[in-house]
Amino acid sequence: MSVPTTLPQTDRRGPFLTEDWTVVALGLLIIAVSLAGVIVPAPAFGWNHPSELLTKVFAPGNLLAVLGQFAVTYSIALAGAALLRKPLRTMLLGFPVVFGLTILALLLAGNKTLKDLNLEAVIFSLTIGLAVGNLARLPDWLSAALSTELWVKIGLVLLGTSVIFGDILKAGSLGLIQALLVVLSVWYFAFWVAKRLRVDEELTMMLASAVSICGVSAAIATSGAIQGDSKKLSYVISLVLITAIPMMLLMPWAAQGLGLSPEVTGAWLGGTIDTTGAVVASGSLAGEAALKISTIVKFSQNVLLGVAAFAISLYWTYTKKGTANPATQQPTGTSAQFGLIWERFPKFILGFVAASLLFSFVLPSTTIATVKDSLKSLQGLWFALAFTSIGLETRFADLINADNRRPLWAFLIAQGFNIIITLAIAYVLFG
Repeated sequence: MSVPTTLPQTDRRGPFLTEDWTVVALGLLIIAVSLAGVIVPAPAFGWNHPSELLTKVFAPGNLLAVLGQFAVTYSIALAGAALLRKPLRTMLLGFPVVFGLTILALLLAGNKTLKDLNLEAVIFSLTIGLAVGNLARLPDWLSAALSTELWVKIGLVLLGTSVIFGDILKAGSLGLIQALLVVLSVWYFAFWVAKRLRVDEELTMMLASAVSICGVSAAIATSGAIQGDSKKLSYVISLVLITAIPMMLLMPWAAQGLGLSPEVTGAWLGGTIDTTGAVVASGSLAGEAALKISTIVKFSQNVLLGVAAFAISLYWTYTKKGTANPATQQPTGTSAQFGLIWERFPKFILGFVAASLLFSFVLPSTTIATVKDSLKSLQGLWFALAFTSIGLETRFADLINADNRRPLWAFLIAQGFNIIITLAIAYVLFG
């Protein structure tokens, strides 16, 4: 069928809900439906020999689980487009393409040989998206369907169901202490380096948050807090994911070479690597004890995400970029100040916190055990869909052009400082 190159624009009447409130509504809806008993089984993608593709992955029951996840994510994606008054036709056509590419990534990630390398599915999603996006020109209807931020934020709300405050508290306060020290020191260093290299303020804020807090999640939260440029956000996310791959593979080897204990290794990995999936994969390479500590430290940083987003909202509001009165460059009054803070605060963080509190302190363990696998699988799928979308949107030429070299150097220098200072803090606290 032919699709016109000129696409309908977003409804001029404005969205029913802002993107963040749409994410909160849709993320909590998925959780509520699961708790009500409508549980989508988590499909299996693991295989060793090609014959197992037919007997395991493409078995009728497993295909039904894949179709069930497609039905859920497709419906949510269409509901998101409707709430945001975006063209439904492009989402109707484009989402199945992104889903198909993502399933291909999950199939590759499920191969035993590749899985033994501890490569996360999101790496394959990003790689496939980058290959397609850089080797072929995307049709307009597919480009218009890509909703990276929406899909990642839905995954972040679902991530709250696995960030259990009780687990962190049981492990003691060391993880939270390290997370706080790392976030503060690395954020300010990254901010200082980026300013010295004359990186623009929006990109500086996103880079500093991504390096210091929790990678993609922090970059998205910061972009929401300052209403940042989506192209700059995609650039930062691409940097985070690309640098996470060598760090994930090399840091466990470096820790072994340095003779670090499993506890120090885990704290180093969890505080340095910027994506949760890569932390888990890297921690698995270093052993069970290191994996436990690395996960706790990373979750501690995730918990600080909401606090950091609020602090960034305050900072941005009280600078010339966030003032309500451009003529005076000053806030126009106390009520206006708080109104602007609330307007810029990333509301999807509320969904993340609500989900975490619900699963930490309200739901019985039997209920959590019933729904956790399904929700975790859907969370991973939303992330994989988003990373496929990031790859499709990202062009290598844009990453290395002259305008992007300074933020690239700022990111790499800050990441180098992050590796060194986090190792020192981890050694003092866990050594």
